[in-house]
Amino acid sequence: MSQIKDSVFIVTGAASGIGRALAMQAADAGARVIATDINEAGLNETINLATGIIEGYILDVSDAEQIKTFATETIKKHFHERFILVNNAGVALFSGGFLETSLADFEWLLNINLWGVVRMTKAFLRHFVKQNQGHIVNVSSIFGITGMPENSAYSTAKFAVKGFSDVLKFELLRTNVKISTVHPGGIKTNIARNSRVGQTKNNEEGKKAISKFERVALKTSSEKAAAIILAGIEKDKPRILVGNDARTMDLIARVFPNTYHKVLAKMLKL
Repeated sequence: MSQIKDSVFIVTGAASGIGRALAMQAADAGARVIATDINEAGLNETINLATGIIEGYILDVSDAEQIKTFATETIKKHFHERFILVNNAGVALFSGGFLETSLADFEWLLNINLWGVVRMTKAFLRHFVKQNQGHIVNVSSIFGITGMPENSAYSTAKFAVKGFSDVLKFELLRTNVKISTVHPGGIKTNIARNSRVGQTKNNEEGKKAISKFERVALKTSSEKAAAIILAGIEKDKPRILVGNDARTMDLIARVFPNTYHKVLAKMLKL
């Protein structure tokens, strides 16, 4: 039996990138998709491109009240249906090293990339447990497996998403509610291009860093990434690695748990 077909498939950050591809592919697979994003124009484009049953909802995952309203309305409308919630919304920050990163920028990123996941999960999980069904998919990152320089805020959030998801897996063992953690490698999305350049970083430096990151790191298409994630959901995989780079980084971190940063520094010539 398909996990995705006939489910209520909620995906945050659906205006572009992996979120858009997930929304479109899930709708094509027979899910009733609720695509959410703060970007109304991008969200409308996703809906227009999709086939199948899909609706949009303007949602800021940094706003607790918006999430509460959205969850209440959605649960009431689809009370007895099976939910899949994909916490995908996220932002990037190019601000240099930790000493150059302002606390304001650090908090801004955590409020979206970590607290957005926590808020959305809190809003829906109790209903999932009461119904004894549902699947929560939290998108972490390759930087939630290995810490990388000049990504202190991003890695902090993504490691925290992994830890949060691991706790939920334990707490929900005796239920039929599933938790999956996704670790994408470099995916060709607009997250870098749309990222914030930190308050303490020169704008030109930030633009150069973004351009280099897009050129060197982004290897896998959003469409391929979404297909891998959906296949993982179908199999109830607790952990989904996306891309050869993610698998390589994961292997290095497991083989060299105490010294992987030195190994990666040599490999990447940092």
